Amino acid sequence: MARVSIDMPEHYSFSTELPIRINDTNGGHLSNYAVLALIHEARLHFLAQYGYNEEHIILTDSAIVYKSEGFYGDILCFDMAAGDFNKYGCDIFYRVRNKKTGADIAHAKTGMVYYDYQQQKVSTLPDEWRAALNPDSL
Repeated sequence: MARVSIDMPEHYSFSTELPIRINDTNGGHLSNYAVLALIHEARLHFLAQYGYNEEHIILTDSAIVYKSEGFYGDILCFDMAAGDFNKYGCDIFYRVRNKKTGADIAHAKTGMVYYDYQQQKVSTLPDEWRAALNPDSL
C-alpha cells in the first residue's frame, strides 16, 4: 500500500497552541478525526493573524501523516506555513508537535482556494492575501 507523503517546509511563519481535550480522544489517545478538527481551529488562528477568516475560502483537499500519539491534557503546538501558491490559492502546512516532549504528532496539509460566493465560483487569490500569507512572494 502506498503511503501518503507530505513535503514539509523548512520554515514556519506562525505557531499556535491547542490542548487535547477528552472529546479529542478515542481509545485513550488522540483520534484521527480530532486531528483534522484541531487543524481547522489552528487554521483559523493562522488566518486571523492577517485579519482574515474562512469567509472566502474552500478547502480542496487534506492530508495527514501520523508520527506519534497524543494524549488527553497534552498541549499541541501547530507550526504553520503557506506554500505551493497558484492562481487560485495555496496549501497550508501544519507541523503538529507535543509542546512538552517536542515529538512530532502529525504532519499535515490542507489545500485551499479563494471562492466568490456571489458568483458561485473559484476566483483568483487576491494579491493582498498572497502577500500576507507568503510575504516572500512579492
